[in-house]
Amino acid sequence: MNFKAFVTILLIGALAGWLSGVLTKGKGFGAAGNVIVGVIGALLGGFLFSLVGISASGFVGQLVFAVAGALIFAYLLRFIKN
Repeated sequence: MNFKAFVTILLIGALAGWLSGVLTKGKGFGAAGNVIVGVIGALLGGFLFSLVGISASGFVGQLVFAVAGALIFAYLLRFIKN
């Protein structure tokens, strides 16, 4: 992975974390926590969708995968926390 791909993953993950915080309305982890959840969720979403043979193309596709991964990761964290 080159530097540009790494920065792209971080930016998409940060945006996905913010969007997942907005979608869960009040059940987020704070601004910094949502960004971290988004970055980890972006990696998780890409991995999970690749397992079922679905790939994303373009910014919007990657963002959808990242938001889905961030939501899954956030729900997993809440399940473990409770």
